Amino acid sequence: MPQAPVAAAKKKILLAQLEDLLDFDHGHRKSGRSAKAKCHIVGTDEVGRGCLAGPVVASAVVLPEITMKSNVAKALMELNDSKKLTLEQRERLSITLKDICHFAIGEASVREINEINILNASLLAMKRAIDQLVGTGHYSALPVLVLIDGNKKVANIDHIQQTVIGGDSKSASIAAASIIAKVHRDRLMTELSEQYPAFGWHQNKGYGSKLHRDALQEHGMTEWHRHLFCQKILCTQLSLTDLLDEAKLELDDDFLED
Repeated sequence: MPQAPVAAAKKKILLAQLEDLLDFDHGHRKSGRSAKAKCHIVGTDEVGRGCLAGPVVASAVVLPEITMKSNVAKALMELNDSKKLTLEQRERLSITLKDICHFAIGEASVREINEINILNASLLAMKRAIDQLVGTGHYSALPVLVLIDGNKKVANIDHIQQTVIGGDSKSASIAAASIIAKVHRDRLMTELSEQYPAFGWHQNKGYGSKLHRDALQEHGMTEWHRHLFCQKILCTQLSLTDLLDEAKLELDDDFLED
């Protein structure tokens, strides 16, 4: 098949996917068949929940109205769950999104993760992002509806909330939040890797790769490690190593991102 028709077909698929994501948010923003907006849509998502090291990072995003024939739509046609995108796609989309939308980033520190557990820390990071974004004053004219990726609501925010399981593949604003948060956190972990090169954070971003687990056994934990996570991993790895050594097998490196 000629290259041009293939490219055109792929573009058509991507634009249809983007339209579905935008329609999801549009359906929550408008009132019935009316074209009048009834609320502002804030999408929020977190990244780094399954890591052994580093903070958990969340972003909250309000997208502008986007028409499918606009240049903005063309620039965002790859918009999707950040885990389904390449590094280059995420970097490119993050630049575009930051140019066109209102957004904020919130973090929960390693110390907070150790103290209140990773679920509560993830929700805290989302709350901080939401509060920072909505607190700018841009959204006083209409109520705010917060679309949250997952099945847990955020405590102590004065806005209507709706949880969306798999939201980063359904909602444009949640997908945008996932991309901005991931690019931000990945850069942070890459910078930290310069201080702690043995753990390979520039590659694994704090997830439990074999290199990371082996470095934990050899060097121990840094101040950026989540103690309870790492203790469980080390105990499990030591037990598995004994068993696998007997069978002359190797630990695999298949750790999935959240």
